[in-house]
Amino acid sequence: MSSVKHDEFRFLNTDRIEPEKFSLDERRSEQREIYRDFAAGAAAEQADRCLACGNPYCEWECPVHNYIPDWLGLLAKGNVLAAAELCHTTNSLPEVCGRICPQDRLCEGACTLNYGFGAVTIGAAERYITDTAFALGWRPRIETAPTGRRVAIVGAGPAGLSCADVLVRAGVAPVVYDRYPEIGGLLTFGIPEFKLEKRVMHQRRAIFADMGIEFRLGVEVGVDVGFDELRSHYDAVFIGTGAYDALRGSFPGEDLAGVYPALDFLIGNIERVHGYGHPAPFIGVRDARVVVLGGGDTAMDCNRTSVRHGARSVKCIYRRDAENMPGSQREVVNAVEEGVEFLYQRAPLEILDSGDGRAVGVRTIATRLGEPGADGRRGIETIPGSEEVVEADIVLIAFGFNASPPDWLDRAGAALEQPGRRVLVGAQAGPGAADFQTSLPGVFAGGDAVLGADLVVTAVWQGRQAAESILAQWG
Repeated sequence: MSSVKHDEFRFLNTDRIEPEKFSLDERRSEQREIYRDFAAGAAAEQADRCLACGNPYCEWECPVHNYIPDWLGLLAKGNVLAAAELCHTTNSLPEVCGRICPQDRLCEGACTLNYGFGAVTIGAAERYITDTAFALGWRPRIETAPTGRRVAIVGAGPAGLSCADVLVRAGVAPVVYDRYPEIGGLLTFGIPEFKLEKRVMHQRRAIFADMGIEFRLGVEVGVDVGFDELRSHYDAVFIGTGAYDALRGSFPGEDLAGVYPALDFLIGNIERVHGYGHPAPFIGVRDARVVVLGGGDTAMDCNRTSVRHGARSVKCIYRRDAENMPGSQREVVNAVEEGVEFLYQRAPLEILDSGDGRAVGVRTIATRLGEPGADGRRGIETIPGSEEVVEADIVLIAFGFNASPPDWLDRAGAALEQPGRRVLVGAQAGPGAADFQTSLPGVFAGGDAVLGADLVVTAVWQGRQAAESILAQWG
């Protein structure tokens, strides 16, 4: 593979670059990732900008603590296969995280070069390493003999997949159950194609199956197979059921026709494109005035999906300023390029009724930032007399999600947080519970089911850590 002659001052002599984007016309009309592939020489040259800091802040800021300077160094030398091997020692889904992690808030945000020189393009390098290695035929090696132990994993999202990855490498046979016909959870059914093409997850499914992970898809625990049956037939059970309960705004008009939860909209549009057999209905926005409420990555996905499905206009209302928006700034930039208008420091008061039960607009009020709360985040104050109406045919609510543990877990007596419904694990679950163990013996949990809606990379870390805890109970 292409390599570069090491230059200790490359960070001075070479600007930060990212892979080239497709044209705006192509982006608005096509369902595919917006970034072209890095050329081999460019990827190696960008990797060589890394300073290989003695105490690399990028590693500490990364939830899975990737060995970032090390695999960047291997990439710079042209040793992509060794880099891929190293990527997989800490991350079960590096090709996914390289695409969708908010690197600007994590590893790249912590990069020493971020202050004045431009951070190393860590995410693009991670994507390049894994995509190139897979194309060359590289696959993870399984070197541990089977132990005879089996673990049932409920949920084929990032936490469940990562738990299975660690277990199968340790000689344990994981069996992953999911009610839908494809793996990935929201990676497949929620995240749009322009961020993560579905071929990536199809490839990962084949890789995991070759490693020895068994998938039982289209099988719903609690309906097709009982939870008690899993507990009796397996040596342990891992719960990775995610967070799907949409938060509401508690203002008038949320139940009007034309008002939809963000996830329903995203899943329905992906189903329209791919025909996976997911029951979510298609929500069309062609020629509609779309208003998206919220400022996280799910809101950005709604904004940019609406553009691709022919909305007349897309406006995103967020109650804080741009600096305090929780979504990735890279996604905001991409949305603006594609024609989305952001209305900052405005809070929704009510969704207006046309008189026949349909939404026609959102009544908002201007806000200003107040004092920081207990979590350190500044609150908001409304400004009297600043009300405005934003016209809308479709309103998409993207305020976040609570964990959604299944009823059978509650009936089994698992300790759950109230309110919020997060599955409690470890010390929170009760005295003597191991890390990531629920209050039920032999039952573990991780990812959004434990955290509430969070980052994919955090779910990966929790799934991996839960697997280590499962293994530790057997000595």
